[in-house]
Amino acid sequence: MKKELEIGGRKIGFDTETFAQQATASVMVRSGDTMVLTSIVFGQELETPSDFLPLTVEYREHISAAGKFPGGFFKREGRPTEKEILTCRLIDRTIRPLFPKTFNREIQISSFVFSADPEIDPDVLAVIGAAVTLSLSPFAAQGPVGTVRVARVNGAFIINPTISQSNSSDLSLVVSASAHSLLMLEGMAKNVPEETILEAISLGFKEAAKVADFIRRELSAEKQEKILETPNYPWEEEVLSILNSRFTQVHNYPRKSQRKAFFEDIEKEVRKRLTDKASEKEIKAAFEKELRLSVRNYILRTGKRLDGRSPEEIRAINCQVGLLPRVHGSALFRRGETQALALVTLGTWADEQRIEGLLEETKKRFILHYNFPAFSVGEIRPMRGPGRREIGHGALAEKALANMLPTEEEFPYTIRVVSDILESHGSSSMATVCAGSLGLMDAGVPVKKAVSGCALGLIKEGDNYLILSDIAGEEDHFGDLDLKIAGSAEGITAIQMDVKTTDLSLEILQKAFLQGREARCQILEVMNQTLASPRLKISDYAPKISLFKIPIDKIGMVIGPGGKNIRKITEETGVEIEIEDDGGVQVISRDDSSREKAIAIIKGMVEEPAVGAVYRQVKVTKILPFGAMVEFLPGQEGLVHISELDHRYVNRVEEVVKVGDLVDVKIIGIDEQHRVNLSRKALLKPLPGEEARHPTGRNEYPGRPTSSRPQPRLTHRAYRSGSNKEKNR
Repeated sequence: MKKELEIGGRKIGFDTETFAQQATASVMVRSGDTMVLTSIVFGQELETPSDFLPLTVEYREHISAAGKFPGGFFKREGRPTEKEILTCRLIDRTIRPLFPKTFNREIQISSFVFSADPEIDPDVLAVIGAAVTLSLSPFAAQGPVGTVRVARVNGAFIINPTISQSNSSDLSLVVSASAHSLLMLEGMAKNVPEETILEAISLGFKEAAKVADFIRRELSAEKQEKILETPNYPWEEEVLSILNSRFTQVHNYPRKSQRKAFFEDIEKEVRKRLTDKASEKEIKAAFEKELRLSVRNYILRTGKRLDGRSPEEIRAINCQVGLLPRVHGSALFRRGETQALALVTLGTWADEQRIEGLLEETKKRFILHYNFPAFSVGEIRPMRGPGRREIGHGALAEKALANMLPTEEEFPYTIRVVSDILESHGSSSMATVCAGSLGLMDAGVPVKKAVSGCALGLIKEGDNYLILSDIAGEEDHFGDLDLKIAGSAEGITAIQMDVKTTDLSLEILQKAFLQGREARCQILEVMNQTLASPRLKISDYAPKISLFKIPIDKIGMVIGPGGKNIRKITEETGVEIEIEDDGGVQVISRDDSSREKAIAIIKGMVEEPAVGAVYRQVKVTKILPFGAMVEFLPGQEGLVHISELDHRYVNRVEEVVKVGDLVDVKIIGIDEQHRVNLSRKALLKPLPGEEARHPTGRNEYPGRPTSSRPQPRLTHRAYRSGSNKEKNR
């Protein structure tokens, strides 16, 4: 079955007949020359029901899809790249809400990029492919769902933009939605107002719904299995009764650890009462189900949260900066029981991250890494590197801060932020944004605006709902929404939304955005009391960098054969020098005078001599019978002919200058071979009656021909190659 859909002025093709027919369902999705194969496979029913949805998502970009070889020794794709992991998360976050909580089969969704158009990003095609395979499978799920990317270029919205258009946009947003509900948002913006973001979401919702409707009409199969309802046991009323009798005391336990112990105590009482009526697993499942309902009903009924806050209230915030003396910048941000420590490091071009992607190789000068150690939630587990969640949270915080950074010309540093979560009870990614913003300012990075972030939640039963600012762990776990919004006081820089419901309207989202702006500004006020603007200078332990450019055709001359020239400069000055292919030069040193000396040498090497230019106090490097060689610029020499040394007659060059003398010279000529003739005499005032005459009265120098016929002049080439007379001597 081959179908086509036009969306955003570009056709998307679907082929469900040709590829991977042994999978439960598969589809090749094509847009332009980008082709992504997505398959879904369902396993057998699990003997022991899982307490979470056993969904696995894999996404891989074959480098061969772009007609390239992978880098490295083995010439084979290795572990997933960050882009691949983030695309897996896009698929997972879109699809997961569609499955019932009682679904009891393993599911694996796999996407492979087999052809890569340099202008068509495959990530949205992979999400659409996953939605199609789920719709074609015989297992019941809510949906279908559609996905589009929305960008804004020069004030105009574009659906499914090209990569070039996305790169030049001030807003890029991925929207997943069913015909009636928003399901997932992911994007970044350049300090764009909420009203514009909401306009983009509204447009994306409308277009994603068109994709969902097309899938429903053209790419759906009859469902063989019905959605199972959560089993109800007669003794569940007893669980609810115990919870209701004790739950009114929940406000006496405002801390996470206290509430955890409180709920565990209730669960022990339930187990004790029901030991003879149900199994351990049944009791645990029933308690979790009734606890969720109790938490939601308590918040909706009282308008208060488990820790006693009102829906709009932010937990207490504490900020500190400059705690770590040897790092280039640091900040500790604490909001309630969530704490993030950010460390900032400033580096050079050599520290940039090189990324070999599906398309061209790229570099990153801003990197943010997020770590979530087990002790932050009082658990024990081995540290085995970042997982998908850590990579996703780090990418979100990186987006939030990236557009507020100065340009490379304004601040020629590579910047790395490392955020370690020391405590976690809700929205550690937004704490990372706040700590990262303060840490950058503490490091002296001239950020355009301070950035904060806040996570919002939703409790919704029928038409009754409450939007919660700064959600804690239980509100995320038992709630319907996790909406993270980061930005400045004027606009938004990053957004991420996940839902656990298929009933989220634009109206509710608009209210959440307005509530989020108030929360974000409250947090910024506290941050500004700690550090309102970037420090005026960077740390003494950070490298000092000067950035400038040289002509591309002069790069080889500055480097020299085998790096001879650049090594000589670094040995003489003690600096580090890095030169890019575009002629950019970084000179790195903690000593200002050494850096200025190296810059002067490099600029002198590439300076183009011009007739009339004057150079002061330059060194005589060699004495010749007919003149003196002078290094008027670093690496560039010219000849001061004996007749140009002084106004008076000079018999021997040594009468006026010696090797090592410093003299002032002026360029009086440059021949067609770029050899430079200099004059000392042109900068001297002649004494009265002083003339350059031979004692015999002839107006010439010894050795100069007396014939009036023009004679060849002995020039630099004669010096470099040597005349026969010089060789014989």
